[in-house]
Amino acid sequence: VQLQASGGGLVQAEGSLRLSCAASGRTFSSYTVGWFRQAPGEEREFVAAISGNGNLPYYADSVKGRFTISRENAKNTVNLQMNSLKPEDTAVYYCAAGRLWRWPSSRHEYGYWGQGTLVTVSS
Repeated sequence: VQLQASGGGLVQAEGSLRLSCAASGRTFSSYTVGWFRQAPGEEREFVAAISGNGNLPYYADSVKGRFTISRENAKNTVNLQMNSLKPEDTAVYYCAAGRLWRWPSSRHEYGYWGQGTLVTVSS
C-alpha cells in the first residue's frame, strides 16, 4: 500500500481543514488507517483511526469532538475533517495503514506511512 496525504495549510484558530489520504492497492478496505501528527521537537502522536469497513472510528482525547475521520473505500481515500482548530494542533500530519485493529493508537501497528502534510494554526 502506498499512501499520499494532502490538504494541509495555514489556518487561523477556530478554523477548519480537511486532510485526505489517498491509497493505492486493491485491498485498501482491509486496512486500518490512522492519522498521526508530529510537532517540532515532539514525538509522533496518535490523532485518529478508522477500521477497514469504516464502522469503528477512534480518536485521541485531545481531538475528540473536533475532528472526524471517515473513509470512502470505493475511492481508496480516508479523510480527516478538522474543526475548531487550535494553535496546539500545529504539526506535520501523517496517514498510516495497518492490517490489524488491535491497538489503533499505537504507531507500531502500522506498516505503511505517507509522507506527511503540514498544518499550521495561527492564534
